[in-house]
Amino acid sequence: MKGRTFVKQKTFPTVIRNRMVRQLVLYISLLVSFSLQAQSEKAGITVNDSIQEDSVTTPKPSAFKRAIKKFMNFSDFDTLYISPNRYNYALMATHFSNFEYYSVTSEFPQPQKLSFSPNPHNKIGLYFGWRWIFLGWSVDIDDIYRKTNRKNKGTEFDLSLYSSKLGVDIFYRRTGNNYKIHKIRGFYDEIPSDYSEDFSGLKVDIKGLNLYYIFNNRKFSYPAAFSQSTNQRRNAGTLTAGLSVSTHNLKIDYAKLPEIIQETMNPGMKVRHIKYTNISLNFGYAYNWVFARNCLACLSLSPAVAYKTSRIEKDTEEPSDWYKNFNIDFILRAGVVYNNSKYFVGTSFLGRTYDYYRDNFSLNNGFGTLQIYAGFNFYLKKEHRKKK
Repeated sequence: MKGRTFVKQKTFPTVIRNRMVRQLVLYISLLVSFSLQAQSEKAGITVNDSIQEDSVTTPKPSAFKRAIKKFMNFSDFDTLYISPNRYNYALMATHFSNFEYYSVTSEFPQPQKLSFSPNPHNKIGLYFGWRWIFLGWSVDIDDIYRKTNRKNKGTEFDLSLYSSKLGVDIFYRRTGNNYKIHKIRGFYDEIPSDYSEDFSGLKVDIKGLNLYYIFNNRKFSYPAAFSQSTNQRRNAGTLTAGLSVSTHNLKIDYAKLPEIIQETMNPGMKVRHIKYTNISLNFGYAYNWVFARNCLACLSLSPAVAYKTSRIEKDTEEPSDWYKNFNIDFILRAGVVYNNSKYFVGTSFLGRTYDYYRDNFSLNNGFGTLQIYAGFNFYLKKEHRKKK
């Protein structure tokens, strides 16, 4: 009897189970593949986005540009010490008085001094202000009453701009023929010290520019005292530094002096023409004193070391020549003001002195402007208007 060979056949459930296992493995493989591809694409998108963001990111300004931006930011101040003006515009009526003097000195063979000065010039005007700039027009009071000969009149121009950090003065003066002699020293004993006489032999032309920087600008405000564009709330002081450039042209006709003065005048004093350029560095101190509510007093003094190049023509046969030397000049500012943000009234003074020395001759001259003013601010800035 032949033996039978039995072949074990797979049952239906077993076949189904194996097929399902194979399909499950295939599905898992496909899912893993798709997942890896998606992660790769996402990573690529992230990298690309990062590259694009880096490409459009604004580069950080250099230290120099940041310093310039901070330097030119005039609104950077401590509000505990300074409050800004709440209005856009101002209207101001003002009165100006201009003063000037010139003194010529010689020490040999005997000390002598001659001083000249005109009568003060008085002007009245009306000015319109925007922030720290005032523009307007003024007229000479003597012109109104026709007391001045136009041929003897001079020309004066003064412009001062004050901001929180920087200030600038621009000035021009051309004198007329309305000088007087006074304060004579070292001549005949018969001439009294208070001697006064008209003198038409002096011609002066001066123009210049003064720039300065306020160091403690977050707590100290020049505009509070001189342009009413801010209010000083607490006492504060500051160091200042600046640069000045000016040209001076002075002609003296000694033949027009009284004979009693000409007869005994030192030869070193007889200079017909002086022309010099003045370049100076000034360092000073300014202080704002809040002595009552809305009331401020300011005083500032700036000595200057000045380098002068000059040309002198003497009355003698000595040839004219250029000379170079150093001298000390001064700039003085003072002011008192009441300002309650809406209305203001006050007075201010700005004066400059210049000294020139050479051998047996010296010249000292100065000029200044006294201002008295009153006005009001109007049209509130947008951020200070009440919302309806």
